[in-house]
Amino acid sequence: MRYLDLEALERMDARAFQRQQPYPWANPAGLLTAEGYAALRDSLPPVESFTAVFGKARRHGQQSHDRLALEYSPGLALSPHWQAFVDELSGPHYRQFMTRMLGTRAFRLRFHWHYTPARCSVSPHCDAREKLGSHIFYFNTEDDWRAEWGGQTLVLDDGGRFDSRSAPAFEDFERIIESRALGNYSLLFRRRGNSWHGVRELSCPPGHYRKVFIVVIDERQPLRQLSRRIKGLFGRAA
Repeated sequence: MRYLDLEALERMDARAFQRQQPYPWANPAGLLTAEGYAALRDSLPPVESFTAVFGKARRHGQQSHDRLALEYSPGLALSPHWQAFVDELSGPHYRQFMTRMLGTRAFRLRFHWHYTPARCSVSPHCDAREKLGSHIFYFNTEDDWRAEWGGQTLVLDDGGRFDSRSAPAFEDFERIIESRALGNYSLLFRRRGNSWHGVRELSCPPGHYRKVFIVVIDERQPLRQLSRRIKGLFGRAA
């Protein structure tokens, strides 16, 4: 079985993605094959294997991003479908796709799952500088979720007004673009200085979870990263 739809990946327009406003983003349908998506959804990791991450302080006064989280590492107990999918994501086809979309080969990938219960949210924020972007795969469908419960990732346009080290509220943004997050959709975005995004508070009933799998794209430039660490150490010493 194949999980990534290679033809769908090829159809993604890198130039249009890079020109998107307020920063590069795309919310395509069907980057996974129908058969692969169903198999992954039916064999998602059990909630018991996740770690609760609640009330964790964030920099710049932003609200905590509360959820259950599971980080991928080699040897993690997964269904054969999920391990095969991670292998595809680590393989040449997906890497070529990501290189074309981001315009660089200098990156590495890591993976995690987030399950989010009712009354939790992801406050508006910009990702850390070492992240080039994220690719979020949504695994709720109409069988277990309703659109009015929330869960859509919001692309937020600040019009260039906010420092990334601040804590604006959703209503402070000039424009809010709501992604489609039910069924075989994903959201790919590239970090910029203004790449604000978030998820409003969920209103699902108890026992329901917003379920996403995230490919995190980290910068791989050792000299630049070493320079940042050194500057950070001197900054703390001062």
